[in-house]
Amino acid sequence: MKSITLLFSLFITSTLFAQSPWTKEKGDLFLNISYTTISDYNEIFGDPDYFANGKITDNTYQIYSEYGLSDKTTFIASIPLKSISVDNFVYIDPAINCAGDCSELLNFNKTAFGNISLGIKHQFYNKGWVISGQFVTQFNTSTLDAKSGIRTGYNAYTFTPQLLVGKSFGKTFFQSHIGVDVRTNDYSNNFKIGGEFGGKVLKNIWLIGFVDVVESFDDGNRINDNPLNGLYQNDQEYGAYGLKAILQLCDLGVTASFANAFSGNNVPKQSAFSIGIFNTF
Repeated sequence: MKSITLLFSLFITSTLFAQSPWTKEKGDLFLNISYTTISDYNEIFGDPDYFANGKITDNTYQIYSEYGLSDKTTFIASIPLKSISVDNFVYIDPAINCAGDCSELLNFNKTAFGNISLGIKHQFYNKGWVISGQFVTQFNTSTLDAKSGIRTGYNAYTFTPQLLVGKSFGKTFFQSHIGVDVRTNDYSNNFKIGGEFGGKVLKNIWLIGFVDVVESFDDGNRINDNPLNGLYQNDQEYGAYGLKAILQLCDLGVTASFANAFSGNNVPKQSAFSIGIFNTF
């Protein structure tokens, strides 16, 4: 059962916590260090789709942890470090008056914290099916580079209550989540829902498929800092699918995954790839 509980704590993307209803045992610490990249994109979902100003690569280095405050209550934390580059950015200096085309191509890179997150997960029911509630706060710890429009996270606090449901079937499992993102600073709020199903295919290898949907309520009036880069803009939404693989060696393991959006708004039309390493102490 310990290996099952460990498995359900795994795999964090650049913008999401694990959506598992399983909690840690009291005193157990789970730690995951991951790298996620969305590389070299310039096309963005919209109505209609549009092109970014330059080629963008969005990298995230993230530390995610869970700690068992009790057998039913888990403290969760996430610290993302963003490294975002924009190549061939068409820049026009507003201080220069010139006739004709006075633009120049520039390259930018910004490395700074994203939205640091803290939260609590509590298990309400565990008899076959597991039902938990989770509340996460994302802090306004992002940075904006005004010249390029690079933003490393939402310029807001985000409060995310969710209901988490799951069930283990021996070598397979199912889990799902439903909730909302409530954001400050005139961002729209979001509805979110998703699920995943997976199983052990070899002695130490798990494969997991997942679907995630985020829909904006379109109730915010925020004006985007740079509407041509798709980085943490207002009214972001998507429908995404993906596949995760986990190599589990006792308490130590390695994860890898890809995710791709089949629809969206203000998000890249490019796949995200992740790798990570985890351990339980």
